[in-house]
Amino acid sequence: MKKLIYSILLCLCSMQAWAGVAVIVHPSNGDSIDKKAIENIYLGKTKSFPGGSQAVPVNLEGGPVREAFDSNVLGKSSSQLKSYWSQKVFTGKGTPPKEVTTPDEVIGLVSSNPNIIGYIDSSQVNGSVKVVAEF
Repeated sequence: MKKLIYSILLCLCSMQAWAGVAVIVHPSNGDSIDKKAIENIYLGKTKSFPGGSQAVPVNLEGGPVREAFDSNVLGKSSSQLKSYWSQKVFTGKGTPPKEVTTPDEVIGLVSSNPNIIGYIDSSQVNGSVKVVAEF
């Protein structure tokens, strides 16, 4: 019985780890946003979308979606990102993106503000946001 329960839990965890990450913006955002633009916004290298409007990134606090985004989109581990942002903050050259705890918070922020960019599990996308990239 224990083996069966462990097998089920392992399958569920594996399914979550393989979920896609959807980068989302407000539906009114008409910009074409590629991986490099997303990376630049999330690493504080640019503060605007390709079309020129302000871009405000929002991060999930942790979990498999955050880990997948950090490694697949930003090309960094969580410890590398902590180090990166520690240096930026110390030198006064930037502040990390705001963190929220749930995908629903990301969706709420993005759907109510055309300047915000976020990411969620692709299975959680709804009609209140627009997907600009999937990883």
